[in-house]
Amino acid sequence: MTWFASQLGHPHGVGGALVANMLNRSNARQIERAVDAVSLSAGDVAADVGFGGGLGLRLMLKRVGPSGTVHGIDVSADMVGRAARRFRAAVARGQLVLNEGSLMKLPLEDATVDGAITVNTVYFVAELTSAFEEFARVLKPSGRVVVGIGDPDGMARMPMTRYGFRLRRVDEIIESARTSGLELRNHIRIGKGMRAGHLLAFYRDSQIIDRRDS
Repeated sequence: MTWFASQLGHPHGVGGALVANMLNRSNARQIERAVDAVSLSAGDVAADVGFGGGLGLRLMLKRVGPSGTVHGIDVSADMVGRAARRFRAAVARGQLVLNEGSLMKLPLEDATVDGAITVNTVYFVAELTSAFEEFARVLKPSGRVVVGIGDPDGMARMPMTRYGFRLRRVDEIIESARTSGLELRNHIRIGKGMRAGHLLAFYRDSQIIDRRDS
C-alpha cells in the first residue's frame, strides 16, 4: 500500500507506467467531465496539472485545436517523458508544451491560461491555499479551473489513503479557493454514494485579484 500510494502521487519507473494506464481507465469519466466543465474553445490556452496517464491532454488538444495550446504539467519526469513520446507530433507543432512542475509552482506566465484542470492531485500538496494562489496567478481575467476529487468519506475507507494522502473536505477546498481569488461557479457530482466524485469549477475573481495586486 505504501508503494501504491507513492505511485499515485508520483508515478515513476515500470510501476509508474502501469499506474498511469490504470489512472486513465479509472479516472476517465471524471477527466472527461472536467474537460467539459472547463469549457474550452478553439484557440484557447489550456493546462492539465498532474496529467498522469495523459487522457486529459488528448481531450484538451481536441478542444483547443491547431490554433490553441495545451500545457501539460506533472511532478513526474517519467510521465512527462511518456507524454512527449505519445504526443510527439503535437509537441513538434508547438500545440503541446510539457514541463515538470507542481501545483505549488506552476511553470506558466501570469494571466496566460483560459482553462485548467487538475484531477485527484490536491491530496498530495501540503498548502492548498498556496496551490490555488498559483492557479489564480496564471489564469486570465476570464479564466477558470476545474478541480476533481473523490468523495472524502469514501476515500477515507480506501487502504492506500492512509499512506501520505491529505484528504480534504469539499467545503475546505472551496474556502481555500475563495481566499485565493477563485469563485465557485459549479459543483458537479459524478456517481452516487461513497464512490461519487466531485468536480469544482472555479472562475478567477478579478476584483479579489486586483485588490491583492494593488
